[in-house]
Amino acid sequence: MEQQLVTLFGGGGFLGRYVAQALLKAGARVRVAERDPSDAFFIRPLGGLGQTQFVGTDITRADSAARAAEGSHAVVNLVGVLKGDFRRMHVEAARNAAAAAAAVGARAFVQVSAIGADPESPSAYGRSKADGERAVREAFAGATIVRPSVLFGPEDDFVNRFGRLIRLLPLVPVLAGETKLQPAWVADVARAIAAAALDPAGHAGRTYHLGGPEVMTMAALNRRIAALTGRNRSFLDLPDSVGAMLANGLGWLPGAPITADQWAMLSRDNVVPAEAAGFEAFGIAPTPLAAVAPGWLVQYRREGRFSLGNPA
Repeated sequence: MEQQLVTLFGGGGFLGRYVAQALLKAGARVRVAERDPSDAFFIRPLGGLGQTQFVGTDITRADSAARAAEGSHAVVNLVGVLKGDFRRMHVEAARNAAAAAAAVGARAFVQVSAIGADPESPSAYGRSKADGERAVREAFAGATIVRPSVLFGPEDDFVNRFGRLIRLLPLVPVLAGETKLQPAWVADVARAIAAAALDPAGHAGRTYHLGGPEVMTMAALNRRIAALTGRNRSFLDLPDSVGAMLANGLGWLPGAPITADQWAMLSRDNVVPAEAAGFEAFGIAPTPLAAVAPGWLVQYRREGRFSLGNPA
């Protein structure tokens, strides 16, 4: 593992920073490919002298992706968007990254997809993720596909978003309250991705679904976050008709709470399919939310770190 060069497209993002850390800990060299490399400079102190590299890259251009992958032993594509041009970012960009890895003779390519990737998905996001997987496999036959569930961690925009709402509102509205989720700790997913990149013999050509140890509804997740932040709140489960109206009527606005395509994603549960290979293939016991979340959710308590734990 030591001295292997792993290029991370999108390595400065939420999941990418944890993948970089896992690779650096294993002794690999890491090259972070970002449109603006300065967005990822915070990773530099995580490695030793000369262990990290940064390169400006436009992954939607094949020539730019090819330059970023030069000399790589493994390549990981972490680029993804929740709204915007899904085909450009999830299909064309993924194909460019995989083709670049194949052209330089990389031993491994890992494509980070998502649970819910399906050509028949009701959401454009889910369909584009499935198309991206197919494009990757066409360009790099032995690619490893990783499909995480929703991720949680100190920098996420998922649990933290609910934490902010619960802190501010005495009555908290809940969309798609009965939709099931299987949230995964970002560091666990990162360890699995790093392992797949560094051990192609054990993981090449396989697809993994990575979900946490608990399946919970959206409504139950909100109540769990309230409990972890010491907030005594009431919750209002909004009817699907109201959710659809908000998503379809206001989802196009900047800062909208949910887009029409995200609402379509919530029409299906986001859980690991039965019999699918997952964390056990990497020897990882997934971490439950309650084991780590209090460490950063304390910011949403009434007295912050000085809270005595009394409901507010």
